[in-house]
Amino acid sequence: MSMFKSMNISSSALTAQRLRMDVISSNMANVDSTRGEYRNGQWEPYRRKLVETAPKENSFQSYLQKASGNGFGSGVKVTRIKEDDAPFRLMFDPEHPDANEEGYVQLPNVDPLKEMVDLMSASRSYEANVTVFNASKGIMMKTLELGK
Repeated sequence: MSMFKSMNISSSALTAQRLRMDVISSNMANVDSTRGEYRNGQWEPYRRKLVETAPKENSFQSYLQKASGNGFGSGVKVTRIKEDDAPFRLMFDPEHPDANEEGYVQLPNVDPLKEMVDLMSASRSYEANVTVFNASKGIMMKTLELGK
């Protein structure tokens, strides 16, 4: 096992959580954007984006090492950023320039409460991985001191 494996695992999680926080902040910034993307000749509201992660290694050897108790994870990677398929919110405002014939405006499918909960989760996960990274660094420093 590499001496820096625990730091590599923590750094991959830090990168993934940072991207997750960036996507959440983009969702929050576009909570009222009625013109997110131009499709089929019409403007469509902004669609909420979600980050999907997966283990970095999916090889047979990694599963065998985990099953035998000799190995542990190799970190995480972001597999994709996908759009949420939830329906758009409707608001009655016949004066709005994007209102349909019935006077309803389609608003993004972003729920600020969900986004804040996701942001807190990503932030806590980021903090936990910083703590693990610093603990690994401290252990390595103490090991180097023993060699003096």
